[in-house]
Amino acid sequence: MDSREIKSGIFSVGAIDWDRELFDALIPLPDGTSYNSYLIQGAEKTALIDTVYPPKKDTLLNNLKNLSVDRLDYIIANHAEPDHSGSISAVLELYPSAKIVTNSKCKEILKDQFFFNDNQFIVINNRETLSLGDRTLEFIITPWVHWPDTMLTYLKEDKIMFTCDLFGSHYSTSELFANNEAKYMHAAKRYYAEIMMPFRKIIKKHLNTIADYDIELLAASHGPVNLNPNHMINAYQDWISDDVQNEIIIPYVSMYGNTTRMVEYLINSFVKKGFVVRPFNIITTDMGELIEASVDASTIIFGTSTVLGGAHPAVANAAFLLNAVKPKTKFVSLVGSYGWGTTVYKQLKSMLFCLQAEFIDPVLIKGYPGNEEYQQLEAFAGHIKEKHNNNTLSAAGV
Repeated sequence: MDSREIKSGIFSVGAIDWDRELFDALIPLPDGTSYNSYLIQGAEKTALIDTVYPPKKDTLLNNLKNLSVDRLDYIIANHAEPDHSGSISAVLELYPSAKIVTNSKCKEILKDQFFFNDNQFIVINNRETLSLGDRTLEFIITPWVHWPDTMLTYLKEDKIMFTCDLFGSHYSTSELFANNEAKYMHAAKRYYAEIMMPFRKIIKKHLNTIADYDIELLAASHGPVNLNPNHMINAYQDWISDDVQNEIIIPYVSMYGNTTRMVEYLINSFVKKGFVVRPFNIITTDMGELIEASVDASTIIFGTSTVLGGAHPAVANAAFLLNAVKPKTKFVSLVGSYGWGTTVYKQLKSMLFCLQAEFIDPVLIKGYPGNEEYQQLEAFAGHIKEKHNNNTLSAAGV
């Protein structure tokens, strides 16, 4: 994709990765992604904000050449992760006099990864500014969004906040600006769930910081430029809050159909009680969809067959991932079928130590569920409803 002008003298020069299917060897990318790099031309100096993932470095370099950029003074490194910083060395080969402008923590990580010299850096502090002549960059250090080195860059005169990974989306599109709002917001919520949610309490503090800034555009490192900053910021305020919805998610696996029968009974029972229920057969599901669903869910109920006395490995994997992203879920439980014995509840409970949730006694049955077992499931569903009601959630929703 060629360079595109955001405002006069401000260009998007990064790369779109239409075909990438997996991020961090973990996260499915149903819509691909982009690696956004932004060129800012001032009256006296020129700055590049972030670079791109190394396999896409030629796109970045060609975009700079096509714009006839004969001088680059600064490379602003908002973040040291290679999808942002991996092409700094290539850019420096083209512009050897450019300086890497970043904070001390990011400098440390960049030196560990790429063996840069101290004299290649300009180290800045929080709220420090850098003049490009008629344009001014201000740096806002935001550690743990989502690495310890992360910072944002604010272009004062143009009121653009370059937000690094914050407010990003794995969403490849030929449109420079986020016009397809429904799909874009879905991608942004999924991105939040997979990457930002573990740090939601820290992000809350940083959102309070940027509330002081007049922002007309949010330019993240992934996804299109956001023309409606307040809409995105308000969405984040909701996602990072402690408020949950009257929703239940059920990640499950069934080897011989018994656990599926239990899950299907529970779905019907919960629906009759007014809940929104989202089941996920995790043998076939996109795990990113499951993680996104956990953003608002009040309750997670795992469903599992028993393998050698413990959880099915696919359920264990789902539990590991949900524990890692730390949703604000209030209640957790388990249903399932076993053959000769099980320690699955103890096992899963031990894996979910990061969840600040109440664990509700499970329903585990031996073999095929019958009338007595379905009565247990009905009582279980009623108990969940009471928990929701006591947590100021109503069956009519929130």
